[in-house]
Amino acid sequence: MPTFLRDRDGHVETWTLNLPDQRNPITDDEVVTHIVNAVADVNADTTVHAVIITGAGSAFSAGGNVNDIRDGKGYFGADPYPRSEGYRHGIQRIPKALWACEVPLIAAVNGPAVGAGCDLALMCDIRVASTKAFFAESFVKLGLVPGDGGAWFLPRVIGYARAAEMTLTGGRVDAAKALDWGLVSQVVEPEELLATARALAEEIAANPVHATRMAKRLLQESHRQNLDTLLDMSGAYQSIAHSTSDHTEAISAAIEKRSPVFTGK
Repeated sequence: MPTFLRDRDGHVETWTLNLPDQRNPITDDEVVTHIVNAVADVNADTTVHAVIITGAGSAFSAGGNVNDIRDGKGYFGADPYPRSEGYRHGIQRIPKALWACEVPLIAAVNGPAVGAGCDLALMCDIRVASTKAFFAESFVKLGLVPGDGGAWFLPRVIGYARAAEMTLTGGRVDAAKALDWGLVSQVVEPEELLATARALAEEIAANPVHATRMAKRLLQESHRQNLDTLLDMSGAYQSIAHSTSDHTEAISAAIEKRSPVFTGK
């Protein structure tokens, strides 16, 4: 049974973590490699305009496999230095890959998103949650720290104070509070989750692909660049956008009051 599923419908891909009996852990090398390879594929394929990430079964992702940690499986059982290297060459490949993903990412959080699973949702650009979802930056409950970049992503999504509360208590944040805190943008009933995520993905996908990819990059760079540098980047990207056929088509369609037909050029 495949541990990671990829489905394509038009310009939208859906990636499903598919270990429901284990609550979809993401520390296994096979899952890590699937995610990294999927990012590389969509970055190279400009016919993919948006990606939805979700989990099979009742959970989005439990993050690490607690049984593997207890049993010292793989790098969990190594000495400190090789264990550190195991993280670097293992699960830490996921945040690096998803941060480098040029395609807008939507997390459809169908259930618990715990530890690294919470962080996986944070690595996406947009999060939509089921009423059955909850989020927990729960590492301290196991005597651990966020080892996969959660301490970088979480404050950028909900601010330092709330990130500190989640990280230092390890407590749960239910879907309603997640919406209030800005951790998710929508909360819907479970049966509506994928349709809602899909509608959002289609709304993104309806726009010129080069514009959405460059706009995403500018949003990411705003975290670390000063205004002058970001303005320089924005001007360069805008110049590129002006030269695309899709921009010309968008202007013509707006003037002629018709729906545009984009070609990705």
